Amino acid sequence: MKAIVCGAGIAGTALAWHLERAGWDVEMVERAPAFRESGYMIDFYGPGLEAAGRMGLRPRLEEVRHPVHEIGYVDGSGRQTSRLAVKAGFAEVVSLLRGDLARVLAEQVRAPVRYGTTVAAVRQDDEGVEVELTDGTRHEADLLVGADGVHSRVRELVFGPEERFVRYLGHHVAAYVVEDEDLSRRVGARYRMLTVPHLMAGAYAVGENRLALLFLRHEPDPAVPADPAASLREHFGQLGWILPEVLGGCPQPPELYYDQVTQVEAPSWSSGRVVLLGDACQAVSLFAGHGASLAVAAAWVLAGELRAASSGDLSPALDRYAARMRPVVADVQSFGRRFLPWMAPSSRLRITARDWLLRLASLPGADRLFMNSLSPGGHRLIT
Repeated sequence: MKAIVCGAGIAGTALAWHLERAGWDVEMVERAPAFRESGYMIDFYGPGLEAAGRMGLRPRLEEVRHPVHEIGYVDGSGRQTSRLAVKAGFAEVVSLLRGDLARVLAEQVRAPVRYGTTVAAVRQDDEGVEVELTDGTRHEADLLVGADGVHSRVRELVFGPEERFVRYLGHHVAAYVVEDEDLSRRVGARYRMLTVPHLMAGAYAVGENRLALLFLRHEPDPAVPADPAASLREHFGQLGWILPEVLGGCPQPPELYYDQVTQVEAPSWSSGRVVLLGDACQAVSLFAGHGASLAVAAAWVLAGELRAASSGDLSPALDRYAARMRPVVADVQSFGRRFLPWMAPSSRLRITARDWLLRLASLPGADRLFMNSLSPGGHRLIT
């Protein structure tokens, strides 16, 4: 059996890992010109972390993790307004950069990646699928996997235009990493955030001389600005704290990640011998906090169903994969929509209420209840 995986991010690479070990021939294509080192801090836990453990990847994840010891808010002068210590035992969480998780997965995959390339056309029948790539080559396979993100080219070609599936959540998000030993030391292994109505900026030290930055802005217009770095400086540069310093050297894409905050709601995840995976069909938004975990878990579920399928019709396996994943994706998406307004509150009154909630959560016995409230309901995906 042969699969063409479009998208060499977390979801696509995790699936390639499984398929190779099941004896499949895997080809990978990625529209980015090279492996994407940039990214943002993620909390990796739940079913995805369990799957990674069963894949034997926990030792490498431990090597690249950056533990968070405290969550807190500051004002424009850098004065702390509220905080919550993250105690051991809240939950098994591995905090790390998105690019580091992608690299840990990629290290274990044999299939080379054809960078700077994506799918140009798809033709399929009961016997297989033919894929024409943007480099002009044609390839035949038993399965085409669209793991190419929110703006999936495979989904567009097979299922329809993007506007049918992408739900804009009224915010823009940006992230990048700077190298600055002094700033890294000042922020430390604590996730610090500054919020004013409709804006949030966060920072967290990663290593001895790097600082990961995250920005969220309420914006009714989904259009991404022509100059994302200038837009960040315009909206955040006068807020104080460390922001004038870090925004002075703000890069442009691809070093700067800048996008809409969106979710993907796709009625169908497969059509014939084409299946969607990861953000292409189940994006929950960065601020739902479970995207990477769901991507790795979905790859585990899809691979398991494919292993159990006959070499002929793959449709029943693809249907079972979607049936297992849909409930948890819907749950996390709902959680993300509820949680997002608390990340960039709409008023100073709401900011004050959030700070009081965080102070109350630091009381004995209340901390665990608060942390549990930051996760949607549990689902058993890894069996």
